[in-house]
Amino acid sequence: MKTQAKSLVLAVPAADPAEAAAHFAAKAAFETDVADVAYDLREGVAAFRLIDVRDARSYAEAHLPGALSLPYGRIHNKSPELSKEEVLVVYCWGPACNGATGAAARLAAQGYSVKEMLGGIEYWRKEGGTLEGTLKENAPLYWNISGESL
Repeated sequence: MKTQAKSLVLAVPAADPAEAAAHFAAKAAFETDVADVAYDLREGVAAFRLIDVRDARSYAEAHLPGALSLPYGRIHNKSPELSKEEVLVVYCWGPACNGATGAAARLAAQGYSVKEMLGGIEYWRKEGGTLEGTLKENAPLYWNISGESL
C-alpha cells in the first residue's frame, strides 16, 4: 500500500484570507509589470515616468519608449530632473538584476513615489515591446561583468 505523500506546498499553511489580502495589496503598491506599462504606453496614459537605471551605454543602445536614463550609481541625495508630482517606474535588466530595487529605495528615500517594473527590459523584449536607442531590438540582452555582450 502506497502512503500519501505530504504536500510541500502546504508544509507552511496558507495565510488567513484577510492577511493575504493586505499583503498582496501592499505588494502591488510597490510593483507593476511589463504588460501594464505596455498598456499605458499604448493607450497614451501618461500617469508615470519611466526610469532606466542601467548604465548609460546600455540605455543608449536600447531602452523603453520615453524612458529617462538615470543609472543606479548616479542616484544620490538629489535627482533634480525628476518631479515629485509623478510616479516613477524604474527598471533594470531583468529578474536577476537588483538595480531597480536599489534605485527605488534611493528615490523613495528622497520623497519620490516609486514602483518597480518586474521583469525589466529582458521581459519587455520577451513580450515584444518596442525599443528606442541606437541598436533597439539588436542590442545585446546583457553585458557580462567584463563588459562583453552576451
